[in-house]
Amino acid sequence: MITVQFTVRPGQGDASGFDLGDMAVTGEFGTADSAGHVPDQGMMIYLSVVQLLDSLGAFLRGNARTLSFTGADTSFNLVVRRTEGGLSVADKNAVVARTTALELASAVLHAAEGLGPSLPPEDPVASDWEAALAAFRPLVPSTKG
Repeated sequence: MITVQFTVRPGQGDASGFDLGDMAVTGEFGTADSAGHVPDQGMMIYLSVVQLLDSLGAFLRGNARTLSFTGADTSFNLVVRRTEGGLSVADKNAVVARTTALELASAVLHAAEGLGPSLPPEDPVASDWEAALAAFRPLVPSTKG
């Protein structure tokens, strides 16, 4: 099992596509989390999630063996690899989860949909956000689009 969480850091005023936030991926072997590091690994969370949706979607639709994702304005990195039994997800230290493409896509989509409603529709990032979600949703067949 894998869970993904995207959070916006408090105290930044009205929601903006450039808000700082954190990303956490938890699996049976541990957690990869951008929060609580020195130096700080927080990221522009909305832009990072758009980038993750775009890159993970292309990876899952394609046949590349490895996806290396680094968030916007951070050193936080995730590596997704195709394995014989599905996918592995790792940070710079170790594998945190072994999962399937559908399970990973579902966890990422669920987390993104939970974060998105706080972004105002007039925000400059909102159209990229909506386009990235729309392109990613078909990877999770049970999701209503």
